[in-house]
Amino acid sequence: MNNTVNQKNSKAGKGSDSSREAEGRPYALSSVRNIGIVAHIDAGKTTTSERILYYSGKVHKIGEVHDGTATMDWMIQEQERGITITSAATTCFWNDHQINIIDTPGHVDFTVEVERSLRVLDGAVGVFCAVGGVQPQSETVWRQATKYKVPRVAFVNKMDRMGADFYKVVDELQQKLKAPAVAIQLPIGAADTFSGVVDLVKMRAITFSEDNMGAQVEYIDIPADLASDAEAYRADLIEKVAELDEELLEAYMEDADVSGEALLAAIRRATIANELVPVLVGSSLKNKGVQPLLDAVVDLLPSPLDVPAVSGISPKTEETLERETSDFDPLTGLVFKMATDKFVGKLAFVRVYAGQLKKGMNIYNPRTKKRERIGRLLRLHANAREDIDVLYAGEIGGMVGQKLFTTGDTVCAENDPIILENIEFPEPVISMAIEPKTTGDKDALVDALKDMADEDPTFHTAIHEETGQTIIAGMGELHLEIIKDRILREYKVQANAGKPMVAYRESVSAKGQGSFTFEREIGGDTHFAALTLAVQPNTAGAGNVIAFDVSNKIIPDAFRKGIEEGIADALMTGVLGNFAIIDTKVTVIGGQTHDTDSSEVAFRSAAVMALRDAVSNASPVLLEPIMLLEIEAPEEHLGDVMGDLNSRRGKIREIKATNDLQVVQADVPLAEVFGYATSLRSLTKGRASYSMEPQAFDPVPPNMTDAILNR
Repeated sequence: MNNTVNQKNSKAGKGSDSSREAEGRPYALSSVRNIGIVAHIDAGKTTTSERILYYSGKVHKIGEVHDGTATMDWMIQEQERGITITSAATTCFWNDHQINIIDTPGHVDFTVEVERSLRVLDGAVGVFCAVGGVQPQSETVWRQATKYKVPRVAFVNKMDRMGADFYKVVDELQQKLKAPAVAIQLPIGAADTFSGVVDLVKMRAITFSEDNMGAQVEYIDIPADLASDAEAYRADLIEKVAELDEELLEAYMEDADVSGEALLAAIRRATIANELVPVLVGSSLKNKGVQPLLDAVVDLLPSPLDVPAVSGISPKTEETLERETSDFDPLTGLVFKMATDKFVGKLAFVRVYAGQLKKGMNIYNPRTKKRERIGRLLRLHANAREDIDVLYAGEIGGMVGQKLFTTGDTVCAENDPIILENIEFPEPVISMAIEPKTTGDKDALVDALKDMADEDPTFHTAIHEETGQTIIAGMGELHLEIIKDRILREYKVQANAGKPMVAYRESVSAKGQGSFTFEREIGGDTHFAALTLAVQPNTAGAGNVIAFDVSNKIIPDAFRKGIEEGIADALMTGVLGNFAIIDTKVTVIGGQTHDTDSSEVAFRSAAVMALRDAVSNASPVLLEPIMLLEIEAPEEHLGDVMGDLNSRRGKIREIKATNDLQVVQADVPLAEVFGYATSLRSLTKGRASYSMEPQAFDPVPPNMTDAILNR
């Protein structure tokens, strides 16, 4: 047989399959798919997305990542670097189905984009390189999808490359990811000889015309040299699915050669239940295998009706509420991303779980306890926009002009509010100082940083208490590099950036005393004060204490305030390197007054100098902030991680195993962990992650003190 089908343009389908649906919606709920494309960097996610848009008729020219023309990589930084930085949303149509797609980044620095996308998606396509197989970031995104219980199909891409091995990748999916992966296609050839795929469900071969960018699909008989392999793999597929699905098991018991329709339906049920990961194969760059992948999205991944009802908490009673996927249930949606668009302003990406989101209606934010009116609703296509009047249940779109909403906020009706579970984001792991080149750029820089912090929950900005520097923090050096580039290009702000200074501290390690006599003529009046202070170490973390020897009545109470203020001022500046003094007890043990010349100003000045003298006599020490690092790494990289921690003056607290990872807790000086994200990624090939939090202040080793103090 030799049938030829051209599937480039699919007609839009309308209809309603349930009383849950409004009459005006363009597609039945059962015909909607919300999917994400996830993978390791450079596995071919964006290239695959571009082919999907082309074959579905959404675009009429294929964009290429390597040329900087990919539709979904619309940021200039993405086009220059050939990587995806921000998740892009679009909608296309295939076989009378509406497919809402989010193309996500693969670089670990932008893992937040994957996290918040998977939170609102019903299904995902995991793209794997046929040569590289399961790569480090593949593991990370797979764990994220597992956390949100997102059903997946796997697409083994780049079969045209030298060294491509489909069967090895399927094994790695099973071994490395512990995924219930099973092939539903086989490749015809590999590398230069890759020409199509074998469909194991319907037992036919599929080839793609070279003449029209693969748009013409041909269904032919399975090549003779693959017939026996196809029979064996189909038998294995049927057995594995029958173990999971009672309906197929019954059909299999009656006839071992089950129909393609029955097998496809059983695969769909197992996939939606997260018990099976169907594996497809192709080469997106060479325009082979994408149409069958689109068929699999429609045939195997869930519609909004196939996933459990979304649950949340009532802000009034704190009881658990559920919202069914229905146009007539109370409005329930989740803002999963914020963006600043130069044409429309503040743009909120929203997934509607229940109800209808209409232009002009009032929506309620249970976090702020305020309502806002929707000015515009948009259907999104990368950085292009289409105005619409309503978003129905199960759809993804954009709201414009909402001032009070931020990532993770629930959109609901004021008379029936609900709070959906928020999205958890990792804390930033690297930071640096940034400042405007000119005074005129100061306000513009503040505005730019605020906009980007609103967009990206893993990007933080703050003013350093000690230095007054503006500190920006993110997930890695590339993350902050992109931030700096956007400040210059998008916001036209010239700024200098560098590493922030470590906020060292000072303290005393012994008891000591100091005295000072202040006698000076100021404005024609003589001011006199004499003061003796004693200092000693206080308990670590207890802070500073100022006390007066109760047996000493020499100094009148009227001067105590000035003395306390002088001591507090001196504690802020220290004696070694102008760093604040901490965990020190200061006691006023003696002094001298003059009947007419003593004053509060004199005692304040005497207190400053007496404290400096006392601290100098009490073996002052320089302290550095110590961070508690918790590192999760595969066991094979544990030795490298430990060796690196030792080189950074780290002290190991604990090592424990959790699942397939080793968790290391260590105390490491802050000065040694700048740039650690990049080093750890290099050491472990991107397979490790870590979190960091301030722990304590410890003395700096004597051999390093002089270098820090430049003496």
